[in-house]
Amino acid sequence: MLYSLLLAFLMMTLGGLGFWIVEPGVHTFWDGLWLAFTTAATVGYGDIVPTTHWSKAFAVAVVLLGLAVLSLVTASVAAMLVEVDEREMDDAVLKEIRHLRADLHAMQAELKALRQDARPAVRTADPG
Repeated sequence: MLYSLLLAFLMMTLGGLGFWIVEPGVHTFWDGLWLAFTTAATVGYGDIVPTTHWSKAFAVAVVLLGLAVLSLVTASVAAMLVEVDEREMDDAVLKEIRHLRADLHAMQAELKALRQDARPAVRTADPG
């Protein structure tokens, strides 16, 4: 998760810097960062748009990378949620196995006791 967020931060920072360099309508780094974010998230508010061929080509790259990176972040969050559910399920299964083992041991002890009670008493011959 941390690596995905760092990758997203790095991509957005480089995207903002790139738009600041190649797009004449972007006057500050923060405007470039805003354009990179809206482009990567495929929101496209339209307040700042790429106008040159180079900035449009850069926007295509930012969209493709943005989709990939944002997908990684989403997948990381989903994996964390699934991991929590799996841990809870594993704990429940282990608890059930412990109960089943205890029941099995109790039944084995009961069966052993029943077998001992069912054995005929050994009689010795009376010499008399």
